[in-house]
Amino acid sequence: MDRSPRRTTGRSVAAGCLVLAACLLAAPASAQTAGEGLSPTLANIKRTHVVRLGYRESSPPFSFLDQAGRPIGYSLELCEAIVEEIGVEVDDATLRIEYVKVTSDDRIPAVTDNKIDLECGSTTANAERAKVVAFSPLMFVAGTKLMVPKSSTISAPTDLKGKAVVVTKGTTNEQAMHVIDKKFSLGLNIVTSPDHEQSYQMLVDGKVDAFATDDILLYGLIARHKTQDKFKVTGEYLSYDPYGIMFRKGEPQLKAVVERTFRKLGSGRDLVPLYNKWFVGRLPTGERLGVPISLQLEEAFKALDDTQGSSN
Repeated sequence: MDRSPRRTTGRSVAAGCLVLAACLLAAPASAQTAGEGLSPTLANIKRTHVVRLGYRESSPPFSFLDQAGRPIGYSLELCEAIVEEIGVEVDDATLRIEYVKVTSDDRIPAVTDNKIDLECGSTTANAERAKVVAFSPLMFVAGTKLMVPKSSTISAPTDLKGKAVVVTKGTTNEQAMHVIDKKFSLGLNIVTSPDHEQSYQMLVDGKVDAFATDDILLYGLIARHKTQDKFKVTGEYLSYDPYGIMFRKGEPQLKAVVERTFRKLGSGRDLVPLYNKWFVGRLPTGERLGVPISLQLEEAFKALDDTQGSSN
């Protein structure tokens, strides 16, 4: 599906995770000197007039489908802003967007194998992933929690002893549950499914006792399915996960374009309104998450503005 890029206007977790995010996520960099050749990704975009955005079908409000089956979301709006900046960089105002479906399991290979140019989902930036892909500046911070039925007594990791927990394959949440299982000798039955929607459905069908993924995604699924009276998000954070837009590693010019986009959004005070559009206001699909921006994330957005100001 092709669509022209559109112009954007732009729970609290431990502050320590932002230190990690600062190390893992991209830091400001200057754009490549005018006149030098384009990096491979940008050269291909200029040649084809197309930017390929990887999207997720069931990661609201970051990346999901509206009632007409079109990809929408917070991460996609950020990526569409990057596309506009790419157009400036390659001097092409006619760029089109091609949306390519990815899953939690194949999203990283989609980037490294040149199937997509930007991955616009709900992807955690960590040291392991940073060895093979690059990340944008921080766009969100989440953490692993549990979704359980309202009647469930599960509220802590130790309550999971001998229970069945579903995780979405290829996520950091899967790793987190294996760590918790070993740490507390829980004897968990850790079940994997291909995507968040199928993981959610396994809990709905009573096939598992809990669904473990990032808290914001759990709230999004509950809101989307209007099941606030049936399910709850519970427990302490079992991991901390800074999110970023993924793109190919080893392309300084592309990295500079991505970072410049974030600095412009930060300088224009567009990031907080964009956050509020997707996390506080009513979504195009009708539901409302009602999750105000955390102090930590707001400070991270302000830091982008400060960076822009100091570079002038």
